[in-house]
Amino acid sequence: MKSFAQFLLILILSYAAGMILPWWSAALVAFLITALYPSSPGKSFFISFMAVFVLWLVLAFYQDIRNDHLLANRMSITIMKVKSAPLIGVVSAFIGGLTAGFAGLTAAYIRSKKPEKATAR
Repeated sequence: MKSFAQFLLILILSYAAGMILPWWSAALVAFLITALYPSSPGKSFFISFMAVFVLWLVLAFYQDIRNDHLLANRMSITIMKVKSAPLIGVVSAFIGGLTAGFAGLTAAYIRSKKPEKATAR
């Protein structure tokens, strides 16, 4: 249950932060939430990745439907030389997911790092 709450918190706060901050604010949110609610590094990566992946995928498809696939088709032709609106949405969601996943992984590793004891010489 803790994982699902962390997933929802990252998803909702990333959406809210994305309204006023740049695109990389999702990474900041994933980092902060993972630092506040610690879990294993693998779990932190997966939760952060999936939260932002799902968010960006839903937002990309929502915007794509609103403009009748015009922008996504043009971007997919320009970038990938293939006319596929869903593919450009999945690629952009994957990039956002990786960004947030690595931010969550970084927070998990920083949190798990134990301070070293000072030794007298």
